[in-house]
Amino acid sequence: MDLVDIPAGLIFLRDDRVGRRWHVDLPAFRLGRCPVTAADVPLTGVSWYDAVALCNQMSVDAGLPVAYEISGSEVNCDWTSAGYRLPTEAEWQWACTAGVPAYRYGELDEIAWYSENSDGRAHAVGGKAANAWGLHDILGNVWEWCWDLYDPDTYGSYRIFRGAGFADPERSVGSTVRRRSHPTFAIEDLGFRVAQSVVTA
Repeated sequence: MDLVDIPAGLIFLRDDRVGRRWHVDLPAFRLGRCPVTAADVPLTGVSWYDAVALCNQMSVDAGLPVAYEISGSEVNCDWTSAGYRLPTEAEWQWACTAGVPAYRYGELDEIAWYSENSDGRAHAVGGKAANAWGLHDILGNVWEWCWDLYDPDTYGSYRIFRGAGFADPERSVGSTVRRRSHPTFAIEDLGFRVAQSVVTA
């Protein structure tokens, strides 16, 4: 698993739908250089439940303790585990912007596959320029599941995904765009990227 060390930092987030703004003080963590792939193309058609189960399986395969305790539809995360997990949306946005608040980290056609250049399909990862922290395809190509609930009071168990996909227009491809769906939802332009907590002895 090719992971990038992401430094600690303070990230500001917002939900324009309800006018909410908040900040998260993040510890250092690791994040996959690219989305999880199948034959070099992002693995898609995976639900949020599929993604957490695959994180656990990848942890087992790597000889790591699992990060998730899964009991039916209930999923709990052990944030002290060295196992693979989904990033939080704060981690995702911090990593996407490489610590510099900006909607994009470069010219769109140079960094992302989206509706105007993708030919309606996902592409092999790493074909577009990385951000300043060496992360590829964090904007465009496929959306990426995050750990967080979107708004449990209004949407119940809906989870967040970030980053935009190959079918999305230019306006949707940005670091602050938030989407959500039921954790059983799966579609051809939605995948995931693994994170890992930094565990100290």
